[in-house]
Amino acid sequence: MHPVAKAIWFIESHFGRAIALSEIAAVAGMSRHHLSRRFSQMTGQNLNRYLRARRLSEAARQLAGGAENILTVALDAGYGSHEAFTRAFREEFGLTPETLRARRDLSGLTLQEPIRMSTTEKNSLPSPRIETLDAFTIVGLGATFEPGKTAGIPALWQKFNAYFGHIPGQTDKTAYGFCTMQQGQPGFRYVAGARVGKGSDVPAELETIHVPAQTWAMFQHHGHVNGIAATVDAAFRTWLPVSGRAVGAFPDVLEFYGADFDPETGLGRIEIWLPLTDQMTKS
Repeated sequence: MHPVAKAIWFIESHFGRAIALSEIAAVAGMSRHHLSRRFSQMTGQNLNRYLRARRLSEAARQLAGGAENILTVALDAGYGSHEAFTRAFREEFGLTPETLRARRDLSGLTLQEPIRMSTTEKNSLPSPRIETLDAFTIVGLGATFEPGKTAGIPALWQKFNAYFGHIPGQTDKTAYGFCTMQQGQPGFRYVAGARVGKGSDVPAELETIHVPAQTWAMFQHHGHVNGIAATVDAAFRTWLPVSGRAVGAFPDVLEFYGADFDPETGLGRIEIWLPLTDQMTKS
């Protein structure tokens, strides 16, 4: 995985807290000087400017959605006071946070969207293990994404991490990324979640998904989390056509993050699960 891609993933996964350039550089495996230069060369943007713009853009979305407490939004964006946040927000968008919250409309604002780095590196896909599991329940935070626009998923995980480990009935320290297409709509639904026991009383803002009992093809993903798309593509493009198996209807893909997965580095046990039907395709 390219160092700049690692840096972007880390920013998108952690911009809700104060991040030092030295911390981003350490994750990327480069010096601050070289990372800043490579970031500018590959993205056309200044690294510090990108981080600042991403924080303020997410804050703008919260305000346009009617956030109750502006100071909370400011703290979430990495600012220590209402005054510092207002000053930065006005410099970025030409209006105050109060004005945007009152009008509830993002039109006219130039928001910084997540940068999507290409992940076309070669992916060696070992054969999956096939397992049949009983039905289970996932609880998490969800959002709808347009096809091919998945760069906002790390930010969703960043929000969900505040719940992880504190969800009533959470059964273990593994996490799941639930992905399914929406019928009649161009986008797909992605939920960052954890497994819970039956009858768990969960917070109202979290979604509950009941995954049916079925057989799964479980692929090990090797390397950084930012390369998951290549593993998913290889599973569908190279393994499925010659497997003689048919994909199930729900979900489309399930990402499994083991207890040793480290969100700070993006490394650890990661698996891609494809649901299978009992039907065998004709060769």
